[in-house]
Amino acid sequence: MLVSLYSAATGMIAQQRRLDTVSNNLANVDTTGYKAQRIEFQDLLYTPIKEAGTPTAQNSVLPTGEYVGHGVKIGATNRIFTQGNIEQTGGTFDLAIMGDGFFQVQLQDGRIAYTRDGSFKVDANGRLVNSNGLLLVPNITVPTNAESVNVSPDGIISAKLPDGTIQNVGNLTLVRFVNPAGLKSIGDNLFLSTPASGVATEGIPNQDGYGSIEQGSLEKSNVDVVKEMVNMIVAQRTYDINSRAVQTADDFLRTVGTLKR
Repeated sequence: MLVSLYSAATGMIAQQRRLDTVSNNLANVDTTGYKAQRIEFQDLLYTPIKEAGTPTAQNSVLPTGEYVGHGVKIGATNRIFTQGNIEQTGGTFDLAIMGDGFFQVQLQDGRIAYTRDGSFKVDANGRLVNSNGLLLVPNITVPTNAESVNVSPDGIISAKLPDGTIQNVGNLTLVRFVNPAGLKSIGDNLFLSTPASGVATEGIPNQDGYGSIEQGSLEKSNVDVVKEMVNMIVAQRTYDINSRAVQTADDFLRTVGTLKR
């Protein structure tokens, strides 16, 4: 019965982690560019009581074995990079990626981070930065006297000056990864590359499979609230069942201990 106790305990731990993941998804339902997470489980080792294929008599073997499982563990927390809904904001520097790709920003320590959050601003020097003041890569500086700024679907940024001329002020680029699920989340809507994600491949928006840029819009979270609520209920019910299994095993052990006295 000790096996059942520990197996049910691993089930409770797993469902707690699942509830943590669901809660984080729901908490970020309005986070720009957020990508939902999905927890994946794996079963633990088995104790063989009888091995399948064990000879039982001449020319005969056990067709199936007998194994006792030891519970469940967390296999991975996978991030789902499906397209989120596009919300029109009208902001000049609100940029949504329609399709595959990430924006690049430079961290304070010089490293490059990646994001789907396209809510950019201009700093005191006219440079495009994210909400935390991190510079967009490649660096783009908007003239301080620009009357309007236009961003084309292929990332060309142009500014209309007071004399009516149009000045090209820079070209946005996007990056892709062979395995975006392998990116490391560091908060603030940012990711870092890892050996699992592969290296970033830079390209021009709206070309060669890279997504296009939609100015005046933001990509919202791809969290499905109804699905997450169902997952929450399932996690709660499964946790409750495992806790009952722990209680049942404990009652059984107490009864056995009483009989042995």
